[in-house]
Amino acid sequence: MFEIFEKYLRSWVDISDEELNSIRKVSTEKSLRKSQSILHDGETWKLNCFIAKGCFRLYRFGKDGVDHTMRFGVENWWITDQESYNHNTPSLYNIEALATSHIIIWKKEEWEQLLLRLPNLKNFQERLSARSYETSQHRIYSLISNSAEEKYVEFQKTYPNIFNKVPLHMVASYLGMSRETLSRVRKDHTKT
Repeated sequence: MFEIFEKYLRSWVDISDEELNSIRKVSTEKSLRKSQSILHDGETWKLNCFIAKGCFRLYRFGKDGVDHTMRFGVENWWITDQESYNHNTPSLYNIEALATSHIIIWKKEEWEQLLLRLPNLKNFQERLSARSYETSQHRIYSLISNSAEEKYVEFQKTYPNIFNKVPLHMVASYLGMSRETLSRVRKDHTKT
């Protein structure tokens, strides 16, 4: 599994075999079943989690008890609760596997030590954080300005194979629309 991460990391940054060995030494590989959670609301998130295989979602419950999907994570992506991680506070979110999945995790303290020792990894982390921020801004704009069809098309581009992995109501929740609206948009879109 680490080879998947190695290929991914090398696509982002120039990193030596010695540096990779340092990263590998403090990593833990883990397999999860479908519906298995790696974070429950109320717990503090203290991990960096790379998805080598599978699919996850980050979600939270509203006051009405309905769950709202904030983010999906697929292969070669990261999944995290950044707020809990940064502030060492109990999470408001849950993270669950939506399919049999394989992840590589690093404890926060060990990851931070790696960032201090490995400038190339720190550079990677900064680039990844900037990209994540840009993606969040784009998502917020899309949610407040795009039509249901535009959101659907954008979702398909971002997550081309997700409909095979997750229930429709989770996709609708992520897109901020009802399941019925999503069904109608999908039906209309397949006609064209």
